[in-house]
Amino acid sequence: MRAAPREAQSGAGEAHVTFNRDIAPIIFNSCASCHRPGEAAPFSLLTYEDVKKHARQIAEVTRTRNMPPWLPEPQKLKFADEMRLPAAQIDLIQQWVDQGELEGNAADLPLQPKFTEGWRLGTPDLILKAEKPLTLPAEGTDTYWNFIFRLPITETRWVKAIEIRPGDKRFVHHANLMVDREQASRRREATPGAGFGGMEIRIESQVFDPDSHLLFWKPGTVPYAEPEGMELRLDKGTDLVLNTHLQPSGKTEVIQPSIGLYFSSHPATKLPMLLQSENDAKLDIPAGDEHFLVTDDFTLPVDVDLLAIYPHAHYLGKDIQAFATLPDGEKETLIHIPHWNLNWQAVYRYAEPVPLPKGTIVSLRYVYDNSEANPLNPNRPPAPVKSGNRSSDEMCHLWLQVLPVNFDAAHGDPRMLLQEALAQHEVEKNPADFEAHYNLAAMFQAKGRLDLAMDEYRSALRLRPEDAIANNAIGSALLAEGHPDQAGAFLEAALKARPDYFDAHYNLGNVLAAQDDFEGASKQFLLALQARPADANAEANLGSALAEMGKFSEAKLHFERALQVDPGNPLAKENLAELQRTMNQK
Repeated sequence: MRAAPREAQSGAGEAHVTFNRDIAPIIFNSCASCHRPGEAAPFSLLTYEDVKKHARQIAEVTRTRNMPPWLPEPQKLKFADEMRLPAAQIDLIQQWVDQGELEGNAADLPLQPKFTEGWRLGTPDLILKAEKPLTLPAEGTDTYWNFIFRLPITETRWVKAIEIRPGDKRFVHHANLMVDREQASRRREATPGAGFGGMEIRIESQVFDPDSHLLFWKPGTVPYAEPEGMELRLDKGTDLVLNTHLQPSGKTEVIQPSIGLYFSSHPATKLPMLLQSENDAKLDIPAGDEHFLVTDDFTLPVDVDLLAIYPHAHYLGKDIQAFATLPDGEKETLIHIPHWNLNWQAVYRYAEPVPLPKGTIVSLRYVYDNSEANPLNPNRPPAPVKSGNRSSDEMCHLWLQVLPVNFDAAHGDPRMLLQEALAQHEVEKNPADFEAHYNLAAMFQAKGRLDLAMDEYRSALRLRPEDAIANNAIGSALLAEGHPDQAGAFLEAALKARPDYFDAHYNLGNVLAAQDDFEGASKQFLLALQARPADANAEANLGSALAEMGKFSEAKLHFERALQVDPGNPLAKENLAELQRTMNQK
């Protein structure tokens, strides 16, 4: 006859559940990383007295699976570092509470876990601190703030790990780190170095350089070293932008994040990319609707390995699903969160790469609850909700970190195929999507299909006639195709919208030079240099315009400045040599 488990035995030989023998290992392994001094949790759980004080609360939040905070359902595809407690451990905690929360034999108590204080990965190679702190108000709604970190590097560096220290962890709910290669975010600062507000931001880019890494922090996050070959490239002039979600505490707090960078001596050899599947255009959620469904289906044009996934909705999110339908018809659940909670959103990395062959359909199915029954509904009573960046708006986003595989590099960058397919998908789904038209145009232009590119650029401009980036893109494309007479008007429109726009000044300078207006060209190159001092190409082109005007001494100075910035700049080297020959002949 089989005996009952020890914890369930009764009578004279009863063996009670004790903290030291049974509960401490669970708490130390699954709770103490956040529930300890200096971390985000509101109380410590490192001793018997700490845990006994909160015993019934612990039993309740583990039973309901509110703690540890792990939203995804169990599935075939496993995530790394899963925080889900096994049912047996949840039952053991409840038994301990029911039996009177006994401490047990001191000899059974395991050693307290040892945590690395300070930088978890050791001293970083470069530490960046927010230039100016943010004063978080004592009261009010949640605050979303973006801190800009200006990288003090003089050459391209490769980063194998980034550790985010967001400030006082008790008041920082989560944070995303983004790479801004064109310093576009600085324009949103009212005071230089102070950062700017905003729940969701997009980093503008005018070249094909897709986001590649999910850089995310939440309480309990363990810093992550990228796999070999997947280092992050950071160039001179790049900014890092930390988008933080902050929560008031009842008194004024000062938040000043830091970031630690760990460099690699080796450049990346692999090409990861972030794919964003979304359908914000369908977000028009009626008040009171408790089951509003939004879907999207995207077909992969190349073979990829899926490395990580990051679903995102706001407070009306209810049931979040993403799955893959393979070419043979088999379906794989990528993630399923049946009880979405924005407050515990996270990036989920797969324990092993998930192969998704060309032709796989990646689908999202998001259900939203805009009823009174949703305790997180920001509107009381419920109100109609559409897409937007405010916390009271909604979003339907799914980011996938993928690594293209099984491709022939001789046929080009496979990420361009992914980007083109995604942009085409977005244009077909939502013809009013400005960014989709712009991205598709950029892909066509990169392939040399200027006719198709111009159609898409003009579609983008019809949606945003005064957009500086789109006007500059059309102007630069026309210039590249030998039509400076047509390009000028678009570049002037770009500068009317953004007077300090380096690219538009630079391109307009080239337009005027092509029309032999070297005085006008020199003025535009000077304005470009005001927007971006010490740019080698702008210095070299300014020198060329001045030389055409016979201002040889000034031209020589700018050629030399260009070579100080970039000793190999071909335009400056060739024109300086020609200028010196000309000056020697006189």
